[in-house]
Amino acid sequence: MDYTQRHIELNAQFKLGENITLSDSQIDIRFFSFRSQALSLNDRNTFVNSTDKKINENLTFNYPIFIPSKMKRTDKAILLMHGLNERNWSKYLTWAELLCKETGKAVILFPIAFHINRSPESWSNPRALMNLIDFRRKQNGEDRSLSFANVALSERISEKPLRFYTAGRQSLFDLSQLTLEIKQGKHPLFTENTQLDIFAYSIGAFLSEITMMTNPDNLFSDSKLFLFCGGGIFSSMYGESRNIMDKKAFESLYRYYLIDFNDDIISNSVQDKAYESFNCMISPERDVSFRSSFFEKMGKKLKGISLLKDKVMPFSGVKDALGVAFASSHVELYDFPFSYSHENPFPVGKKEEKSAVDFYFNKIFNEAIQFLS
Repeated sequence: MDYTQRHIELNAQFKLGENITLSDSQIDIRFFSFRSQALSLNDRNTFVNSTDKKINENLTFNYPIFIPSKMKRTDKAILLMHGLNERNWSKYLTWAELLCKETGKAVILFPIAFHINRSPESWSNPRALMNLIDFRRKQNGEDRSLSFANVALSERISEKPLRFYTAGRQSLFDLSQLTLEIKQGKHPLFTENTQLDIFAYSIGAFLSEITMMTNPDNLFSDSKLFLFCGGGIFSSMYGESRNIMDKKAFESLYRYYLIDFNDDIISNSVQDKAYESFNCMISPERDVSFRSSFFEKMGKKLKGISLLKDKVMPFSGVKDALGVAFASSHVELYDFPFSYSHENPFPVGKKEEKSAVDFYFNKIFNEAIQFLS
């Protein structure tokens, strides 16, 4: 694939909520509606604050599925999980198209709670965010990591760090709700007992690991998991970024989950399998036996790729999570000969880097395709 050119073409064609057939690839993008039942069914366990419960965009939304044009229903799908603080699908269109085209499977792009189109438009509107930017500058000084892209998440995390967990819990139960619908044959695109595998990037990898550890109703027992730039232990993550969250928010988040989180959970009596799975991924020493047992049982159903210069989700954190021996045999470490970052592993724009970006995009995704086919 000419990745850089296709990135431009797909972003010109894609419109949220509009079904289309992609030119040159004979792949359809179809949108389906979803209404989250997580808060009503698990209200006691999520203890989401009243403000978040009223964000309608987070409860009812559309999500896209890439599917070969001639395919009416299928029994194979790949769930593509995105990164933290994403506000659109732009980066993932080429990823989904290539996975769909080369595996022949439907690719589901499902938004994490309060992300993409599950958040109010005001959270990504610079005019609407100006007062919030000014407020955080007055409160925290001239923080160079503060930006219009991260200010909404930064304020929400600073105000209530528990939101990272509650949003994750809602996402976990939403994924379970979607997967149950698919496996029961109730989704218009999928037959009963559809095989559902996962391609997971960044925080989506963290969420996917926890979802598979929790494994509600054994929905993910036969799923394969491909990790890209993710899958590490929480304490190794470095979320300070103009694209993710500012310095003060990350410090609040880190301190809360390493020090205060367990006391809050215990005092609210909300310990269950989802909590246990999340908690064991906070730091290397927490419930090592539970975590290591899970990954050992995953065995050949897990494969991953980390990047050497990834500062947000470093390979060291992946080794902490999976164990050194397991990570070394199941996760490959790459370094690209061009300027890249965790947030932008395949940068578009520099002509002198185009051929190398195209080459490594195809190389990475060929590995994912072989694993998920």
